[in-house]
Amino acid sequence: MPNHTYKKIDLVGSSTTSITDAIESAIARAHRTTRNLEWFEVEEVRGSIFEGKVAQYQVVMKVGFRIEDPS
Repeated sequence: MPNHTYKKIDLVGSSTTSITDAIESAIARAHRTTRNLEWFEVEEVRGSIFEGKVAQYQVVMKVGFRIEDPS
């Protein structure tokens, strides 16, 4: 198995539906412009409240992607 090198980037996903949706939408969006996404770490969960109810979920995460070897 070859050795790999990874880089981590910060993402903040948001959703009015759920924490899971916030994570999945942020990763799906990052996937459109970043190759080799392989893992994520949730660092913080927060949200906003409106009229006594959860209005939005925000998830701060690190996403790791494998750096490609030069050809």
